[in-house]
Amino acid sequence: MPHLALYTFGVLKAPLADPAPLTHEFYALGEAVYRRIGRHPGYLARAEPADADRGALFEADWGAWGEFAVPTWYGKGRTPETAALATTLSLWTDLRSAFDAVYTGLHREALNRRYDWFERAGHPTHVFWWVHEGTTPTWREGVSRLEHLHGHGSAPHAFTFRHSFAPDGTPAASGGVGPRSGDQVRPGRRANPRTRA
Repeated sequence: MPHLALYTFGVLKAPLADPAPLTHEFYALGEAVYRRIGRHPGYLARAEPADADRGALFEADWGAWGEFAVPTWYGKGRTPETAALATTLSLWTDLRSAFDAVYTGLHREALNRRYDWFERAGHPTHVFWWVHEGTTPTWREGVSRLEHLHGHGSAPHAFTFRHSFAPDGTPAASGGVGPRSGDQVRPGRRANPRTRA
């Protein structure tokens, strides 16, 4: 049975090592979000460094997830003192489970505040692709898929919530599970999974 890989990437306004209260708030909320998502139905695993300090992304040992990589458009620091990015790489059983984890609860609350922490980007911030069961996606693969999505749009090779594909490469029956362009998902409300993009 195929599994769904999800890579996310965002550029932060300040380095991860910034001592400001807003950075500490981002970390505290992020740790709580990870704990909740780790218990969410459909969640399988996420890339975590074997032994690294906060911000030591490039030097960390990521095991089977491979060497850490970032998109070509990331132009900020790469040391623990200067890195200004937040990124995840995870595995899910299906798109519906990932959508529910991202667009409800504590993660939804964090999304509502994303511009407190993240720069506005002209690039996609997430990408999905299907992998064979037992396959661990790598950081480099996530970057490659995100860059492909940016250059070519959604396709079975790299897609979004809104324009998603089934494991066999056919478009998702409902046109994706994400909200329509321009729709706002407010706290406490769930996006209609049947809306068309």
